[in-house]
This record gives sequence, structure tokens and C-alpha cells, in this order.
Amino acid sequence: MSGTTENTGKVAHGSGRAPRTRATGGGVRRAPYVFLLPAVVLFLLFFVLPIGYALYLSVRKVEVKGLGLGSGARSEVWAGLSNYTAALSDSELIDGALRVLGYGAIVVPVMLGLALLFALMLDADRVRLTTFTRLAIFLPYALPGVIAALLWGFLYLPSVSPFYFLLDKAGLPQPDLLDGGPLFIALSNIAIWGGTGFNMIVIYTALRSIPAEVYEAAKLDGCSQVQIALRIKIPMVTPSLVLTFFFSIIATLQVFSEPTTLKPLTNSVSTTWSPLMKVYQDAFGNNDIHSAAAQAVIIAVATLVLSFGFLRVANARSKQEEAR
Repeated sequence: MSGTTENTGKVAHGSGRAPRTRATGGGVRRAPYVFLLPAVVLFLLFFVLPIGYALYLSVRKVEVKGLGLGSGARSEVWAGLSNYTAALSDSELIDGALRVLGYGAIVVPVMLGLALLFALMLDADRVRLTTFTRLAIFLPYALPGVIAALLWGFLYLPSVSPFYFLLDKAGLPQPDLLDGGPLFIALSNIAIWGGTGFNMIVIYTALRSIPAEVYEAAKLDGCSQVQIALRIKIPMVTPSLVLTFFFSIIATLQVFSEPTTLKPLTNSVSTTWSPLMKVYQDAFGNNDIHSAAAQAVIIAVATLVLSFGFLRVANARSKQEEAR
């Protein structure tokens, strides 16, 4: 007995650590669920519950009895899929979707092209002030979208814009950027200015992860910087390009803040310019929350289908390239 106590004391004294307390098996098994519990609660409260409530509202409608007077004249009843059929045949929602497609056709390729170009320039060998340039390109993304839209909106106004003042002094024509076709360019410019920096950072990070041995082998083979960019860098950052394209498509389908902020500055932006603006107008302008919920569900499903469809196509192409 005394020998055991003596041996234990030697081990504790020799290691210099306090003896460990062995956790019970049940506590170890429950520990991951305890750590996951806050995330699960937040997911249910702020994701599952709103979606479920939107689905519930989308199959309901308000029925008015008589003249609609009195406490029991208006009641909420089952509507089936009538809200969805009405939304799919709504010309304002369809026109808004077409406008967003035109807007996305400008924003996505230009923004990703500039992001890739800036990332390649910053990753080149002979570049100076990399940190400052990277921060300067990324900085517009740090500004909230509403502030960026307000800033550009006043720059588009002929009465206060310094660009129009310079054009006037130079005797050059002054285009109206808040009307007609130029309105799409004006809105796209705001999104491109704000989103290029984020996409550039994603692509630039992928470029920095390429092993240096690949570049050294290419240089030993006599490749120029342009050839390295076209034949090595761009193919190796294709997954990052797919990811940024995926994010850009989702952001385009959800465009809301830019046209809403510019709306007080021009009559060319209606309250239903984009699908999300139509949802907002129906919910809070027309007080038709059930129709707005059905439209929101349709937009969410369309975004989901496009996203998964694009990811499946991208994954299929990646597998084909790996099989070669």
C-alpha cells in the first residue's frame, strides 16, 4: 500500500501536472450536441421558421363578407395554389424578372472579368504596393449597398454631379443616366463597383495557393507572364471562378437596394422594377401579404433551381476534365 502511494506521488511529481479526471462516456457523447445546440436553435428560429411561415401565408387569403364592415367581415381562409397561379401570370412580376435578367447580363460577366483581371495583376511578379492596391479594390465592398447607391445616385444627377459640370465646361454631350437604357448601365455600375473587390479577394486567394514549383517549371520552359496566366493560373482557379459566379447569380436575383435607393431620383424606376421590389410593394404597399409570400416562395425556388442546376453542370465538367 505504501509502495503504491509512493509510486503515484513520484509520477505526479515527475510530470509536474495535475492528475486528469476521466470523463464519463455519456458526457463525451453529449458534448457535440451541446456545442451544436446554439447553431441549431438559431437555424430553426431565423431560417426554418420564416420559411415555414411564408409557405403558410402563401396558401391563405383574406375573404371579405358583405361590405367588409365589422369585426367578423374579414377572415383568413384556405386559398390553395391560387396565389401561385396569380403570381405566375402577373405581368409586373414577369417584367421585373426580365429586367433583372438584363441587369445580370451586364453585371456578372463585367464584374467577374474585372475581378479576375485585378487578381492576376496583383499576383504578377513585378507589382508594387500590393497591400494598398488590394485594400483599395476591396474597400467599396465594405460600404453598405444603400450608401453606395446614394453616392452614385448623386453623381448621376446633372444638377449636382461634378462629372456633368466637367462635361458642360468641355462642351460634350451630357447623357441622362437615370432614364431608358443607360439606367441599366447606371445600376450595373453600382453593383460592379461594390462587388468586384470581394470576388477579386476570392480569386486572388486561390492564386496564392498555387505551388511556386509550378511557376518555376513554367518559367524554365520559357513561358511569359501572359502564357502563365492563360495556361496555368486561370485553369487552376476555375473552382474559385465557379464559386464567385454562383454568388453573383444569387446576388443578381436578389437585387433590391440599388433600384430602391435610386427610385426617388428618377421616374424610370417603378415600385416593381425588380421581383423583390414587387414583393415589398405587395406586402407593405398594397397590404397583400399572402400574394407577396407566394411571390417570395417562387423567387426562392427559382434561385434554388438555378443554383443547383449550375452547380451540377460545373461538377459534371470538373469530373470530365479529371477523367481526361
